[in-house]
Parts: sequence; structure tokens; C-alpha cells
Amino acid sequence: MTTDIRHLVCPHCHKVNRVPADKLSSGGNCGACKQPLWPDQVLELTDQNFAAHTGRSDVPVLVDFWASWCGPCKMMAPQFEQAAKDWRGKVRFAKLNTEQAQAPASQFGIRSIPTMILFQNGREVARQSGAMNQAQIGQWLQSKGIR
Repeated sequence: MTTDIRHLVCPHCHKVNRVPADKLSSGGNCGACKQPLWPDQVLELTDQNFAAHTGRSDVPVLVDFWASWCGPCKMMAPQFEQAAKDWRGKVRFAKLNTEQAQAPASQFGIRSIPTMILFQNGREVARQSGAMNQAQIGQWLQSKGIR
């Protein structure tokens, strides 16, 4: 009998962990740093860790591209955090400050914020611009085949 193994990047030390698919939602700790693989807060991405999280994880990664001066971004932030709790163990929620991490924002042609991009297996599979509430984020993920 083979176990379906998924790769999940640690939000703390950025090492790739092998996790049985049926154990993803139960949490667990990183094999390297022993920190939780699913912390309560949304992951903050940088120029340095962006590729590891979007490209090396088998779990879908939803990235919110935002900036501190953006009013709609600030309004959406608590909704994005709540949606992250709803989707814990199914989707990694992450934020990327486009002022501080300009390389990924440029690479993906971010022209308006907030913009969310859903990554699966290192590829962009969907994009949505404009602020959304918690329910809308969940509905959007479901419309993209995420369950």
C-alpha cells in the first residue's frame, strides 16, 4: 500500500516537508525546525522565499499582492486572514508586499492591487484583481476547482 505524499514548504524555515495527504489538515510540525506547518497567521512572502513557496509546494498557494498605501488592500486584509482559517490544510494563504518585494510583482505583471494569484505546482492557474470578502474568496477558490 502506498501513501499519497504531498510536499509542503515550512512557513518558518522554508524547507520542504513530505506530508501524507490525509494528514495535511491536521497540522503537524516541520521536520527541520519543529515549528507548525500551518500557523495561525498568513505567510509573508519576500523576494527570497517567493519561489520556494509557490514552486515547491504540492498544496495550492493563494498569494495576495498588496501595498501599505492601498485602501482596498487594507480593507481586504482581515477578510483574507479569515478565509485562510477556513481553508487551513487545503490552501496556503500568503501575502506579498509589492513595495518591498518588487521582483515577483514585476515577474507576474501586477498592475493593480489587491490582486490574488492562485499557484499550483509552480504555475499560475488563476488571477483575480480587486478586494473581496471572506465568502467571495472561498467561492472564487471553489470555482477554480479547489475543495
